[in-house]
Amino acid sequence: MKIVPGRERRRGIALIIVLVSIFVLASLAGIFAYSMKVETKLAMNSYDANDLEWLGRSGVEYARFLLAEQLKNSKQQYDSLDQIWAGGQGDTNDPLSEYSLTDVELGKGKFTVKITDLERKFNVNTALNPQNEQIMQKALTSIGVDAADVPTIIASIQDWIDTDDDTHINGAESEYYKGLDPPYLAKNGPIDDISELLFIKGITPEIYWGPHAAEHSTAGLPARAKDMTRSSLLPTAAPSNAGLMDLFTPFSNGRINILTASREQLQVLPLVDERVADQIIQAREQGAGEGTGVLVYRAPQDLLFQTALGQAAQGVANLCTFRSSTFDVQVTAQIGQSKRICHAILIRNNPKDVQISTFYWE
Repeated sequence: MKIVPGRERRRGIALIIVLVSIFVLASLAGIFAYSMKVETKLAMNSYDANDLEWLGRSGVEYARFLLAEQLKNSKQQYDSLDQIWAGGQGDTNDPLSEYSLTDVELGKGKFTVKITDLERKFNVNTALNPQNEQIMQKALTSIGVDAADVPTIIASIQDWIDTDDDTHINGAESEYYKGLDPPYLAKNGPIDDISELLFIKGITPEIYWGPHAAEHSTAGLPARAKDMTRSSLLPTAAPSNAGLMDLFTPFSNGRINILTASREQLQVLPLVDERVADQIIQAREQGAGEGTGVLVYRAPQDLLFQTALGQAAQGVANLCTFRSSTFDVQVTAQIGQSKRICHAILIRNNPKDVQISTFYWE
């Protein structure tokens, strides 16, 4: 049989068209299947929304119960990371040892609770107190902020939370923020959410989030803040594991719990450097009483005297505590494949008074 070259070319083109058509149809089918999967998941979430809300609220009540019961234990006149509420093992006779923080089943769902005390951080709303300026300076320099920028950031934080429109030296009030894109006003009141720091003069995403800045979106931030880069941090500074969000909180009793604070959080205290912070952590671990639930130190100064601080320990101890009263609670509620996360700020005044200060959903 004689082969006609033109006919073969037409067959080849037809084959290509068929293959392209199959690919397009397969892609459309895949997109449709994915869309249906998303729609199904959204429908399931909508169907379970009410139950998830009450499951989340139940998790918050569960956290209130744990914190109240822990305070009732007369042997433990302190709050530390080895206790049940913090995810620790507790001691052998701990009445809360039978309670779990993960996968607590309730009804047709379950929830997981994460409790973090806020006394491990410095209360940024006390920045107007002249005695706390040294803590602010240490916090900023510890994460690598250029010393030349520190006075500007501290003054701007003070201007943000004070109630007047008088500008501190190097600070910023509403007149400065009106010139940004978009323009806005200084709050002139206490910080309610730590993310407000992102709107304060001199604080860049890198300063706020630290090493995790690249993981967060800058959408909604003023153009000036988005344009700032890591140049606001010293290029010669050792990489920090923390940002201001890890060191500051708008809620706490004003003193730092040295039994829960991290290495970075301890270093905001006067005279506490990396070496002393490590000594504090070692001393608190050695003084935990080997699972007895009894701390061998009666007060913060007793623990601090075991470090290189020596006689200066008493002055540092005045800024410290062993007890926490403010807690951030994160509850992950789940029913089947549906999941929601809620947050609450709890204030523990006594075993019979654990209040919910803030509650919101992600």
